[in-house]
Formats: sequence, C-alpha cells, structure tokens
Amino acid sequence: MSKPLPHASDTEQERQQLADELRADHGPHWAEQYKPGSFGCHELLDRTSLVADLVEQQVLSHPACVQNPDWFALAEQAVTTLRELYRQVGAAHLDDKSNEANVPSPDRRSN
Repeated sequence: MSKPLPHASDTEQERQQLADELRADHGPHWAEQYKPGSFGCHELLDRTSLVADLVEQQVLSHPACVQNPDWFALAEQAVTTLRELYRQVGAAHLDDKSNEANVPSPDRRSN
C-alpha cells in the first residue's frame, strides 16, 4: 500500500513545525549558523551528496530494484531529486561565499 504524496500546504506546515521546535530548543537566532556560506550549510551540502550517492549505489542498482520498473523509477526519482537539492544548496552556498569574497575586509578598504 502506498502512502499518498503530501500536499504543499502539509509540507510547509511540517517545515514550520520543525522551525518552531528549533527556535524553542536553540533560541530565536538558530538559523544564523545554517545560512548559505556557513559551516551548517556546507554540512547539508555534504550530507545531500552522501545520501544521493548512497541511494544511487545501494538502492537504484540493487537487483531487487532493477527487476521492478516501478521501484526503479521511484529510486531514480529519489536520486534525481537529491541531486537537484545538492545543486540548489550548492549554488546558494557558493553565491554567498563569492559575495563574502567581494566584501573588503577592514584593512583593504580604500580611504
């Protein structure tokens, strides 16, 4: 029996609930350490790559998955979605890093 896909409003409600829990546990500025350009964002980038590789190597190519077209299609969709997440997180992360690089440090500012 397959579980129905969540609606966008359900997904956003879940995201908001998780954000509320993080705020309650870590304070109102919890998100600062996870913004693009931060170590926390880099950590997400690394985990996304790791999981995409794991799904591709251990699930998509598993003989039980290969023999079933529906399972294979779902596994391939999972890999594709994780790779897209990696691409989007990476673009934001690198964009923020390049913006930081263009901000002069106090000792390099012109007078």
